[in-house]
Amino acid sequence: MIFSYNQAHIGDVLLVIVADDKGQENQVERKGDIARVSTVEDNQVVGWNIFNATDLLGDIQGSGQVKLTDEQFEKLNEALKEAGFSEQLTSDSTPKIVVGFVKSCKKHPDSDHLSITQTEVDNGEVLQIVCGAPNIKAGQKVVVAKPGAMMPDGLLIWPGVLRGEESFGMICSAKELHLPDAPEKKGILELPFDAEVGSVFPIGE
Repeated sequence: MIFSYNQAHIGDVLLVIVADDKGQENQVERKGDIARVSTVEDNQVVGWNIFNATDLLGDIQGSGQVKLTDEQFEKLNEALKEAGFSEQLTSDSTPKIVVGFVKSCKKHPDSDHLSITQTEVDNGEVLQIVCGAPNIKAGQKVVVAKPGAMMPDGLLIWPGVLRGEESFGMICSAKELHLPDAPEKKGILELPFDAEVGSVFPIGE
């Protein structure tokens, strides 16, 4: 689940993104200051728009991807209920952009530039991630954007399939992370080997 807030460009609207619509046509049902966004084909809820968000939740810290306090999360679920929606949101506070360790890396069988990695992201959790960077290799410490992450440019990370191979996240370059003085040359950011796997990696705005 991704919470996004940008008062300067969108206004006092909290965007709650709960699933990838995969390019399907969406429909919106609005009740008061709450709008539910779902797919037309199967009525799957993919997001919520919360208008006049600070009136409901109080001050929202940050811009872009933001975190709600436990109290704000409870207020949001109560507002959904009071508006007449049956759905409730489930909190997920696990970090989404973290240090990872590339345990293995092999060439993609149907691509001359993609690689398939098995990358540990925390406490033994390993994700298969397809990566197109020329400098990717086993044994690296890297930055991983897990499914449910929002990149500094607004890109949302969801599970996908690249040339027939499943991929559960993205191994990031310095430029994608909006780090200062990021090189223009294509390639993932390699971290010092003492970087702690699973630790949060701070990103630029």
